[in-house]
Amino acid sequence: MVLCYSCCVDGVVLMVLCYSYCADGVVTSEGDARGVLLSPVLDQEDWSCLRLVYQITGAGGLEVLLRSEGKGFDRPLWSSQAPSDSWVISSMDLPNTTEPYRVAIDGSPGELQGSSVAIFEIHISPGYCLECNFEETHLCGYRNQWNTNVNWYIGGGVAVQSDLPSDNTYSNKIGHFMYVDSIYAKTFKEVAKLVSPMTTVPMSGCLGFQYQRGEKPGNRFSVYTRDQLGQYQEVWNAASENQTNWVADPSEWIPVQVDVKAPYPVQVVFEVAFNSQRGGRVKVDDITFSSEFCSADTEPTFDPSIANCDFESGLCHYTQDTNLGSAWKRVAVKPNLFRNGDHTTGAGSFLLSQSRVTPGSRPGARFSYVSRLVSPLLPGNMKYCLRAHYSLRGFSQTEQALVVYLQHQSSKKQEKVWTQGERSKGIWIANDITFQTTQPSKLLFVSICRSFWDCGSVALDDISLSLGDWLSLSVPGHCDFEAGLCGYTQDKRGDAGDWMWRRGSTPTSYTGPRGDHTTGLGYYMYMEASPMMPGQGVRLRSRALRGSHLPKCLRFFYHMYGSGVGELRVHLARDGEDTLLWKRAGEQSVAWLRAVVEYHSDYQHQIVFEATRGSSVRSDIAIDDIVFENGPCKGDSQQRTTQNIA
Repeated sequence: MVLCYSCCVDGVVLMVLCYSYCADGVVTSEGDARGVLLSPVLDQEDWSCLRLVYQITGAGGLEVLLRSEGKGFDRPLWSSQAPSDSWVISSMDLPNTTEPYRVAIDGSPGELQGSSVAIFEIHISPGYCLECNFEETHLCGYRNQWNTNVNWYIGGGVAVQSDLPSDNTYSNKIGHFMYVDSIYAKTFKEVAKLVSPMTTVPMSGCLGFQYQRGEKPGNRFSVYTRDQLGQYQEVWNAASENQTNWVADPSEWIPVQVDVKAPYPVQVVFEVAFNSQRGGRVKVDDITFSSEFCSADTEPTFDPSIANCDFESGLCHYTQDTNLGSAWKRVAVKPNLFRNGDHTTGAGSFLLSQSRVTPGSRPGARFSYVSRLVSPLLPGNMKYCLRAHYSLRGFSQTEQALVVYLQHQSSKKQEKVWTQGERSKGIWIANDITFQTTQPSKLLFVSICRSFWDCGSVALDDISLSLGDWLSLSVPGHCDFEAGLCGYTQDKRGDAGDWMWRRGSTPTSYTGPRGDHTTGLGYYMYMEASPMMPGQGVRLRSRALRGSHLPKCLRFFYHMYGSGVGELRVHLARDGEDTLLWKRAGEQSVAWLRAVVEYHSDYQHQIVFEATRGSSVRSDIAIDDIVFENGPCKGDSQQRTTQNIA
């Protein structure tokens, strides 16, 4: 494996480092071949863009992280496991900060014979990654989406006379720009797309660019944003541009500024559609971006957290509509085989729509039950991601057991965005919805019971709203085990078994969880007690965590249910020695419970989760949703355990 590192700022090389090793030549303590490169200490007071030229051959992975001084966790900026036959360029934004940091590049080849990871060059330049004047050979990561007949090409760069105009950057024929021409169009609607790299941070602000459009009107020139799920949203088109004040000169560059409200990662797509070979020519140059909106009258980006609620202290900003039935009730119950605790902590509060027939009702009597929970008002022309956890019990028909509507403010029209079609089998299930609004609207959580035989109960908890789409994004220090082990490794020395990565219930009855904590249908880690002897244990180690003068907060969920449950301990491991941070012994609950541990360590260390089998095979122990955070644990005072390790 060959790793080459060249770091440039404004064209000046800061560091070049190249070295090589074979896939079986460098082995870490986890047993993987890895290479980690660190940049010099950087202090970017202005927004900047990091561009990486790399290649993955066969199998392997490459990850770029931001390592801040004094913090124990690296923040992932970008990662890839996709093999390529040639060099590939990737871009990632580095937000402005006065806090010194380093860029860490972590490469690991796969076990496939001949696998390698190579880095050819890294450039750090001022400005946003969306910005480009097309003077560099890498074209700022912009690419043409290939079409058989019409495509974007590089124009300019010639000192002799040509039929192409001068560029906008230097106002001469030596400068470069991008252009598309209809001369090769063959069908009625030929489309050419110039696509920016996908941003690694949310992008809301002012997008600017310069363009020229030939005298022939046979084309449609538009600009779109495209999110990570491939959904397009038009932000501008040439037909909407008022050009009455412009001189009718096809060689004149026309400036455009347009507000982009995409508080999630996006690509910018410049698209030209031709209707014939006489559709003309379009040129683009000098793409810019600013975090400030073009117009001072543009409304600020909506904060979706106003619609978040875990119901621990009330209904937050939600209200009840009881005109058609009874209200959702805020309750707290002790978990048992027939009822879950809440999803937030396992011992807190949640909402319950108890759609049972009232005392005195009889089968065959006319009956209808409707519970309606109303969210705060959401602005229009936005894309939202909704996650809510629910649990159903007792319904014979589930189509109307829980329905989510979008109620438009002006027309009061209700639009169904989701309905539950399956029973939840007594576990908390996460419901993820992506929807868009054309006008201000409210969310309605509705439970309907139409007959005596259909009545049941619905539990609702942990509603969260964000802008964009639900995607599995890597967050530093967070692991929900949905995509793997997040760098956690088995401690083989002295272990009598393994932590198992599992989905659904554990094999042994009357012990272990019925589903994971994250979504109810996902993955978790657990100790299978059946093949082990009483007193034997398994250990799961985190990646190495850097020391810090700040305290650290560890949160995780654990499941200890069964008549023979043993013990779960959390250790801080350093220099071959373990220090106990937290422990629980014996059966705790049939529900997932939250643990909060605050500790302090000035030196590099690891966190070890150790589970020990109890007196019988009904001793399965599980963990899920591990979160590390810098700073003291906020709230959770009744659950917190505090340790100071020098």
